[in-house]
Amino acid sequence: MFEQSITSQDPRGIGEAELSAALKKSIGGLAMPLKKVLLIPPDYTRLHSGAGRITALYYDMLKETCQIGVLPALGTHDAMTEEECRQFFGGDIPFSAFIRHDWRNDVVRLGEVPGDFVREVSDGLMDEPIAVELNRRILDPSYDLVISVGQVVPHEVVGMANYSKNIFVGCGGSTMINSSHMLGAFYGLERVIGRDFSPVRRVFDYAEEHFIQNVPLMYVLTVTTCTDGHVNIHGLFTGRSRKRFEEAVALSREKNLIFMDKPIKKAVVYLDEREFKSTWLGNKAIYRTRMAIADGGELVVIAPGVKKFGEDARNDELIRKYGYAGRENILRLTKENADLRENLSVAAHLIHGSPDGRFSVTYAAGKLTKEEVESVNFKYMPIEEALGKYDPARLADGCNIVDGEEIFYISNPALGLWAGRKKFERNL
Repeated sequence: MFEQSITSQDPRGIGEAELSAALKKSIGGLAMPLKKVLLIPPDYTRLHSGAGRITALYYDMLKETCQIGVLPALGTHDAMTEEECRQFFGGDIPFSAFIRHDWRNDVVRLGEVPGDFVREVSDGLMDEPIAVELNRRILDPSYDLVISVGQVVPHEVVGMANYSKNIFVGCGGSTMINSSHMLGAFYGLERVIGRDFSPVRRVFDYAEEHFIQNVPLMYVLTVTTCTDGHVNIHGLFTGRSRKRFEEAVALSREKNLIFMDKPIKKAVVYLDEREFKSTWLGNKAIYRTRMAIADGGELVVIAPGVKKFGEDARNDELIRKYGYAGRENILRLTKENADLRENLSVAAHLIHGSPDGRFSVTYAAGKLTKEEVESVNFKYMPIEEALGKYDPARLADGCNIVDGEEIFYISNPALGLWAGRKKFERNL
């Protein structure tokens, strides 16, 4: 595999011909011909990552000579439908090539990250060992190459998404998913998001170094923005070394981190209904803006496709039971209730999605009732009212005036992090 870093100064990003040539180069020079390859792209919730396009290009390059499996890094998310696969990857990859990751049952335990290491990286907040579990196919020695494709962008649990997260969470087991999410929540979202060496990332680095060095793994990392629905790939980084990830982190901070001159009094965030069907995913609207919203401010989330809370049925049940009740309440409830202790990723999600009384969250969820939204401690606005007042077709990203009121509009929270500079730097 070939280590390379490619960036483009063109606002439209890397062109198709250059992208295709770089991907061919990435798999050139291998000691033996490739006969069996596993592609690990993100799922449909990373619609603007460029990873669908890249996965399709690899498939086309290899299909004549290789047996190819495609294992989307679902984590706890719903499996992709045939239509979602077609929209994300194009029509050239047969649906039969896609493999569903079952995070509860289809994993192999490799070992554990020691409790002493967890204590060290978490400043003593956690000291339990963390089991490392992985989808068994990644460990199948018959694969000549495993290609993990994904986007580097600020992330609420690990700091900066992708690299080994695509493996240990996207294709990981319940223990790693639960423990890593709770580690990030204990440490504090605002101390984590947008950083490289977070406690969770250091746990993943340990697992990468100690448990999967024998896997013939190559990372293919993108940094993207989106303009009028077109995904711009500004950077492509391929190889195994952490240096490629660090280069992608630096570029993502340049492209995806937006510092605000003043706190936002009212933010309005739109969630594309193709991508966001649950608050589990849609709460990126909260995670990515909370360091920019003023004390006493308001966040309005326009979510025409949101129809549930959790992606997983059990997670949905627990979110409905406990709600976004605030950090301290969730920590107390976790100590008191076995069902939360057994599902720590839910507890972490509830902490991350709670504004803790500092600002309010109003959800205009197209497929949830007023009673359902209010039961989890959000305010409710009918979707028709929200779309009528804050018409996405008439708003531009950034400051707008609506009925004499200044709002800050964000058309896709998945592509960035909005923060006050002093607040971000204070949490370094």
